[in-house]
Amino acid sequence: MVNRKELSPEASPGAAFGQRLRQARDERGWTQDELGVRMGYTGTHISAVETGRRPPTNRFARSADRALGAGDKFERQTRALKNTALLEGFPDYVRQEVRAVEIRLFELGLVPGLLQTPEYAAAITSGAVRRGAITEQQAEDRLALLAERQASLDRTPPPLVYAVLDESCILRPVGGPRVMAAQLDRLVAFAELPSTVLQVAPFDLGERRAFDLPLYILTLPDRSLMSYAESAQQGQLEQDMKFVQPLLTAYHQLQAEAASQAASVAMINEVRKGAP
Repeated sequence: MVNRKELSPEASPGAAFGQRLRQARDERGWTQDELGVRMGYTGTHISAVETGRRPPTNRFARSADRALGAGDKFERQTRALKNTALLEGFPDYVRQEVRAVEIRLFELGLVPGLLQTPEYAAAITSGAVRRGAITEQQAEDRLALLAERQASLDRTPPPLVYAVLDESCILRPVGGPRVMAAQLDRLVAFAELPSTVLQVAPFDLGERRAFDLPLYILTLPDRSLMSYAESAQQGQLEQDMKFVQPLLTAYHQLQAEAASQAASVAMINEVRKGAP
């Protein structure tokens, strides 16, 4: 078979799913297009899932089970992927984040994870546990993953990190006054690093704010780009340049509209005055 990509099921849960899907398809002698017809997807979509470029959704897994006569094998594997309480695409994003040479962040409502203090992060996960959104174990897993992500920023040379925070990130109290005060101090310290740029997008940008959802854009060592965007219930990882490039352009436009780093730090310090 020409140009058949080798799979590495140990690379990620999504890659393991893709390997199992390919194996089941090969056992029946079907092409990706033939399986796609039976599942209601294109052969290109099947290829993307098999090679780990697109995460399998619950609907996709159920279709695979029906088409391949696999009972609920693929749906159970997809549920296992979700048991970490991480959104689809995020684990794959994190695996690339630790090797990125440039990281661009936009966040609303909450300080981005890479910039959070341990106390701020713990307050967020504790709130999720109290709401029943995640379990205690999942909260611990989230905090451990966050610590690993933050530690990866200390590599040499460090990645360039650009962060644009909606003004809501610095005004929304999390964890009480002392936790919030320490978090604001952390943001100011982050802005002072030689490999970072921190900007606040003020509320009065109005419709000029480029994004309504959190967005992350990575530049990898080979200068390729990938993006990750998420809502409350869904994450979307994208590596196709025809989709990522417009997001990068919009991010640059947002940086131009946001307050400068000096003005942003002044805004943070002004909010900090009201904290103990």
